Amino acid sequence: MGEAKAKVTLIGSEIAKAGLEFIYEGAIPECGACSLRKACNNLKAGKRYKVVGVRKATHDCPVHMNGASAVEVVDAAVPALIHADMAIKNTRISFECACVQTECEGYLLCHPDGAVEGEKYTVTAVKGNAPNACEKGKALKLVDLLAV
Repeated sequence: MGEAKAKVTLIGSEIAKAGLEFIYEGAIPECGACSLRKACNNLKAGKRYKVVGVRKATHDCPVHMNGASAVEVVDAAVPALIHADMAIKNTRISFECACVQTECEGYLLCHPDGAVEGEKYTVTAVKGNAPNACEKGKALKLVDLLAV
């Protein structure tokens, strides 16, 4: 699989460090009048990203303490529980939440932050079985998903 192309965006200078993973939540009202709003809000809401580079450029920002810094980001892998029959390394899948049992210890892996239901992902690693207490047990596998 090819190397992911980095995208340049702006995030708070205080958190702008290589290796940081975050989920982009979308634009906020305070950004409405800012001339840099398009550079800050050029990611897809709900997706997980990883900072792979920090640029020297910084900008004043009414939202972030000490301004915003330009960073390079790539899509980050999302750990998730998926149906075992789809858990094949290097397979492209359309992500669907695997369970609705909110009390299950694996619920947050069935509904992981950073994965968007219906979006296409590649299974980059198969890590093992669902937690022992999971009602679906061996019907689910723990994997890493990367957006296509």
